[in-house]
Amino acid sequence: MNVLFEDDGQLKAGTVLADNEASLQVEAVSGKRQKVKAAHVLLRFATPGPADTLGEGQRLAVELDPGFLWEVCGDAEFGFAELAGEYYGGTPTPAQATAVALTLHASPMHFYKKGRGRYRKAPPDSLRAALVSVERRAREARQIAAWADELAANVLPEALRARLDMLLYKPDKNTLEWKALAAACEMRKTHPLELLSACGAIASTHDYHYNRFLCEAFPQGVAFPAWGVLPELPELPLADVRAFSIDDATTTEIDDAFSVRELPGGHYEVGVHIACPALAMPRGDALDRIARTRLSTVYMPGRKLTMLPEEAIAAFTLKEATAPPALSLLVEVTSDGVPLRHETRVQRVPVAANLRLDMVGDDFTNALPSPADPPWTQELRVLWKLTQHLSAQRGKHDVDRIDYSFHVDWGAGADGRVAIVARERGSPLDKLVSELMIHTNNTWGRLLAERGAAGLYRVQAAGKVKISTRPGEHQGLGLTHYLWSSSPLRRYSDLVNQRQLLAVLAGVTPPYAANDAELFAALADFEATYSQYAEFQGRMEHYWCLRWLLQEEIAEIGARSIRDDLVRCEGLPLVLRLPDMPAQPPDTRLRVAIIRVDLLAASLECRFAGLVSDAAATG
Repeated sequence: MNVLFEDDGQLKAGTVLADNEASLQVEAVSGKRQKVKAAHVLLRFATPGPADTLGEGQRLAVELDPGFLWEVCGDAEFGFAELAGEYYGGTPTPAQATAVALTLHASPMHFYKKGRGRYRKAPPDSLRAALVSVERRAREARQIAAWADELAANVLPEALRARLDMLLYKPDKNTLEWKALAAACEMRKTHPLELLSACGAIASTHDYHYNRFLCEAFPQGVAFPAWGVLPELPELPLADVRAFSIDDATTTEIDDAFSVRELPGGHYEVGVHIACPALAMPRGDALDRIARTRLSTVYMPGRKLTMLPEEAIAAFTLKEATAPPALSLLVEVTSDGVPLRHETRVQRVPVAANLRLDMVGDDFTNALPSPADPPWTQELRVLWKLTQHLSAQRGKHDVDRIDYSFHVDWGAGADGRVAIVARERGSPLDKLVSELMIHTNNTWGRLLAERGAAGLYRVQAAGKVKISTRPGEHQGLGLTHYLWSSSPLRRYSDLVNQRQLLAVLAGVTPPYAANDAELFAALADFEATYSQYAEFQGRMEHYWCLRWLLQEEIAEIGARSIRDDLVRCEGLPLVLRLPDMPAQPPDTRLRVAIIRVDLLAASLECRFAGLVSDAAATG
């Protein structure tokens, strides 16, 4: 006895070895012996053999049209053998019955399965919808194949060019474009990014990294929404000072400036003046919503994305030959730089000069004036004495390190040319500016705390810095109160704190209470966003270091060991791993061979080339 049976969704044939009523022991055509439940048996037949029956049934099934069978069968439920009898006439042969069973089984759109070997024809509307779906899938499959062939030949189809942002930065694996790219990558045994690059889809490696960040951080684009006009500013007294700022040459958001005014009795009034946009940006207004969304200016080599629109920045930046509103910390100091009294005022501050870091020397560190002293040296000398006193009070030693400035000349070549300039931190000028900013942020943090006003304080314990709405010790700076309030044009935390300070000075209720949900939300969002922006800046600086290596055709560079296989390049803010480097003591000078730079992946292949002492010996 032979049987046609269903096993794991497939129709099979075999010879019965044992029939135990509820189950059968069957040797399938494949030679496999298996136990088959009696309920799974669709047809029993004596002759011909199972292999011949299944083979002939498969041949006959090719000739059957499921659409025609659907047309001729009735609406009632039926068995495959019944339909085979009607189609072939009389009693069907085992092969004919098998052919119909195979056809019905393979046509779920036309026939709904109602049990073992039993079916009902699909309703006309359902069948039409299913056929349309099949045709659509077939059409899509043809389209995917055509695009994949083009991609494999390093040709970018126009339809994929229109979806490049999705393919490069936010892949949607359900789209036809992505399926075509995945199919082409499988054909070429490569990565999507490499294949798209080979197709000319990535014209600029810099723009690829930049646009990836924009896609993540600015999905709606970087253009500012409409925000109206600035409100009328209050009448403010004009300070009797000549203020000056000290910034990098590329700075446009000039947040801080200084002034020195001689007082009777040999004392001086030192002014630290901070731009005051909070006067015109109350909580919840259009500009505040913009700043709340961006939370910080984004910095990167060669460009930046400001937190505020240019018009708003221009109204408050401390630009020379203007007298913008400022929140001023005024400190009376002795001739030796000892602070005696502090006062905070809101006033208009005449800015006489915007000094640039690279134009200010260290002449102010000389105790005695000289006719050769450049302008502003006497004022800087007074600030320097105050700086030394404040630094000694804090008792924290400066950490020597090297900072790097990236200057990108976009006019030199298609994708710009970079110059990387090292500058040692801890110079007198660096110390002067940072110490006065620390003192200002410490003083205003204490002022908010004493008045019981909330703020976005920066606290540090056990080495970890975090933002808190309550003051706490900042161990790294040696302070009990510290917040950011000196960069309100560039950081949202500073703008929030400035609003609180203005309210305290005016004697009105601050806009943010200690338990304000929006204050906590701003805190969390600022921390996350500020970290995201800093990480991006680091990635772009890494990218430009790699660009510099290619630009200068560097084959070998000096480095110093840090620990294990980690080394720091000399003259670049670039830290590398050298797995092939023998164990070296920290700060050992060595040579690194540059093997390959991949700007698209922002990766560097390099190897240990020996110690600097070895090179000197062989030279």
